[in-house]
Amino acid sequence: MNPLARAEQAVLGAVFLDPSQLERLSPWLRPEHFYRPAHQALYGAALALRERGHPGSTAAVGAVPVSWIADAVTEAGTRTRGVTVSYAHQLVAACPRPEHAAVYGRMVLEGAIHRTVAEHAVRLHQAARADAVRGGTEETLLRADALAGALADLARRWGTDARPVPPPAEPQTVPQAGAVSGGVHADEEFLLACLTACPDQLDAVVGWLRPGDFADPGHQQLYWALGALHHRGEPVDQLTVLWEVQRRGALTNGNLDAERVLAVCDPLAVAGSAEHFGEQVVAAALVRTAAESAQQIRALAEDAALPAGRLIGHALHALGPLDEIRQRWHTARTGPVPEKPPAPAPAPAPSPPGRAEAARARSRSRRAAAQAPAAAARPATPARTPRRSPA
Repeated sequence: MNPLARAEQAVLGAVFLDPSQLERLSPWLRPEHFYRPAHQALYGAALALRERGHPGSTAAVGAVPVSWIADAVTEAGTRTRGVTVSYAHQLVAACPRPEHAAVYGRMVLEGAIHRTVAEHAVRLHQAARADAVRGGTEETLLRADALAGALADLARRWGTDARPVPPPAEPQTVPQAGAVSGGVHADEEFLLACLTACPDQLDAVVGWLRPGDFADPGHQQLYWALGALHHRGEPVDQLTVLWEVQRRGALTNGNLDAERVLAVCDPLAVAGSAEHFGEQVVAAALVRTAAESAQQIRALAEDAALPAGRLIGHALHALGPLDEIRQRWHTARTGPVPEKPPAPAPAPAPSPPGRAEAARARSRSRRAAAQAPAAAARPATPARTPRRSPA
């Protein structure tokens, strides 16, 4: 049996032996945080009995009535099948120390955090792949918002701040030229042709379109070259673009050749709005970025050795590139958002009791034991009489 399953059993055993532990657990530990359906049902039953004022929910340790376990099993039977009284007594035997219920609950919550983050990452990756095929962004953005909301809720329950934290040694990822759909490839070529035919259109897209938004590495180099020529105020045509690409070494790395540059930058090949094609390029880049972020977050969540607080911070950091490109995509569609005066900072909300309980569950017992003898041995300090300044 893995440690997570034993932790779930220990929590339930502690609740049956000492129902008062629910007061410490209920603010931040929920039934859905348990992995096994029987454990979800038993914990949910104990919470329901406590809310209804069951006599056993306020009983002292050693005086818990038999009806507390029996009624919890009966209530759990209405939620799932297969829960028996004998299994409940096995849970009681699996609890090492009932007073350590909060620590066991943190173990259950940590497992739930890994599991929940992985599930949301899988859904985001699936939505991004589907949007890449049908050419949309709605489902991707919906799943990205759901993942960000889940991370914020888990951070609150774990007792940590929901802020991005980069990994200590972030691996160097080499961009790979994967399969590019025909529609995305055509939009990128149309955009480059429009910018070559009318370089003034670069002013309309340079604020929100980046070379990394192009899926084709060769198109990235062409956009770099067009932007460099326009920035220096030099003429832009097929030949000048070809020369700039050669100066940047793009003709020697295999991404481009002279014939391809001349074909893509043919001003007679297409005429249209660079803003329209640029918006399509950014939308496709948004979906690709979402898929990459989802894969990174899933890999983090599947690392059981990664503490829950770090997992939340690293996952939020992995969503950073998606948030950045999402803002640029919004600017491409609606234009830049006008600046607003900064709003007054709201008063800090008091931390919920569940957050403090979860954050301090590990160290309270040791700290209290260490401080008690020290406080008893320290003599009382007499109060000082305040001095008066001379008149």
